[in-house]
Amino acid sequence: MMKRAGLTGLLAIALSVTGSPATAIENSLKRQFLRLDPATRLEQLCDHEVMQSIIKDKNAYNPDKVIAYTFDEPVMGDHTLKAPGAVFRSRGDWYHLSFRCKANTKNIEVRSLQYNIGEMVPREKWTKYYLYD
Repeated sequence: MMKRAGLTGLLAIALSVTGSPATAIENSLKRQFLRLDPATRLEQLCDHEVMQSIIKDKNAYNPDKVIAYTFDEPVMGDHTLKAPGAVFRSRGDWYHLSFRCKANTKNIEVRSLQYNIGEMVPREKWTKYYLYD
């Protein structure tokens, strides 16, 4: 099983910077990522990148949380992460998600990302999978 680190805390630190350019937020987040071991860093980087990509894409979603391991363990390779059983939360609902992410050699920048959004996770399954409001 993969070691889990709290991206929520990292994002809170990076996103709490107000009035700063986006690059300052990115640099702050990168500094936080560098404190993590390489595998955890890759997972957190990819979770963050897929969330930002969904936000930027023209769709009805506004994600505030991504979890790579909810329905299936991610598969990690050399600077790649495949997450076939991921989820994301948008406007209080959870949605199935799968993604493939490739990072640079330091696992600090994403080189490529593909993702697919699936169906909404029914509320009656949230407890079983440790999902929350």
